[in-house]
Amino acid sequence: MIDVVMPQMGESIVEGTLTKWLKKPGERVERDEALFEISTDKVDTEIPSPAAGTLAEVLVAEGQTVAVNTVVARIEESAAARAAAPAAEAAEASVAAPPLTPAPAAAAPAAAAEAPPEEAPPEAVGPLSPLVRKMLREHNLDPRLIKGTGAGGRITKQDVEAFLAARAEAAAAPVPTPPVSPPAAAPPPAGEPAPAAPPLSAPAPAPPPEAPPARPEAPKVRIEPMSVMRQKIAEHMILSRRTSAHVTTVHRVDMTRVARMRERYKAEVQQRYGFSLTFLPFVTRAAAQALRAYPLLNASIDGSNIVYHNEINIGIAVALDNGLIVPVIRNADEKSVIGLQRAIADLAARARSRQLKPDEVHGGTFSITNFGSYGSLTGTPIINQPQVAILGVGVVEKAPVVVDEDKIAIRSVCLLSLTFDHRLIDGALADQFMLKLKAVLENWSEEVL
Repeated sequence: MIDVVMPQMGESIVEGTLTKWLKKPGERVERDEALFEISTDKVDTEIPSPAAGTLAEVLVAEGQTVAVNTVVARIEESAAARAAAPAAEAAEASVAAPPLTPAPAAAAPAAAAEAPPEEAPPEAVGPLSPLVRKMLREHNLDPRLIKGTGAGGRITKQDVEAFLAARAEAAAAPVPTPPVSPPAAAPPPAGEPAPAAPPLSAPAPAPPPEAPPARPEAPKVRIEPMSVMRQKIAEHMILSRRTSAHVTTVHRVDMTRVARMRERYKAEVQQRYGFSLTFLPFVTRAAAQALRAYPLLNASIDGSNIVYHNEINIGIAVALDNGLIVPVIRNADEKSVIGLQRAIADLAARARSRQLKPDEVHGGTFSITNFGSYGSLTGTPIINQPQVAILGVGVVEKAPVVVDEDKIAIRSVCLLSLTFDHRLIDGALADQFMLKLKAVLENWSEEVL
């Protein structure tokens, strides 16, 4: 027997909620095949099977929250179980196989019957998660008919559910039937006079119009439970505000040199590497250099001790449909702008498609949140525990700025906000850190490619 345990999806995570089983007891499961879904305050993802075999026992029900490393199921990995699965599949296939003798011709199928969709080429719909492939297979759906809302047009579980709901609603709509006319009277026998037509009478008066039914009053509220991820995020944010003494400082940065560098290389980067070049990797690169100069902002607090981290692991906040997640770029100070952009694009795409690995959402020593991507000028982000600082990046936009000799020039300007833990970091040190970061960005000289 192989024990399947609740994984630890972050260093500060002590429990997780099992939201759905993707296999039933007695079913065959392959190694690394999606086995169940979990939700925590840091990640909402599918968990793969640690071994191939038969799901022998389920110990934790859907919706139950358990501590990490709790055994949630057991997999039978015996040779008998491995041999029984192919035999059962062969027997099932033989029962379902059609007769080899030609069947007599039948009437044309009804218009409502649908032929099973052909398998779509992978490039037509993009990569699909194991859960989405399972749903498409169970409902006999053509993925080309479903519009994906995930990263890069990827089809998500919610897209499939919305498509099924729309199809069910269309099938339930009533079909109007034409009025049935009375049968025509039979002609009289030969030699007999035709019966006299009934006398014409005045049409019956139309009934008085009925009063329209009273329109039901719309409910004033709608109540629905929070998702598990939303509940965990709420708990984590409240815990952070209770733990750290939050203070925020804001600095205006002239991003003109960076903007010119980005404009110079963005087409080539897109063509060569297949992703866009944004401002975020430049800020991340500058933040890593500032953290090397001021290592206290890369530290954490353990009781009355200061823990200095030798590695600079920067978490990048990624907005999801139902919450927020902060995957981590490890050794960010060793990566170039292109390397950072590649890591940001990869982590964000896999975060939105629920494909992050457990070690990619913990171990961060500093965090960056880019609310400027939604047009925000600045903000006061909450520290991601157990870290002691988080950098907020506002939108980069052109503005008139006073430059040398009181001249006015149009420059690309950005507001950067640093929220820091005043238990460990004083305002003077926080501003020194920001001045270092600002100097790197305003005097950018490093070539991108």
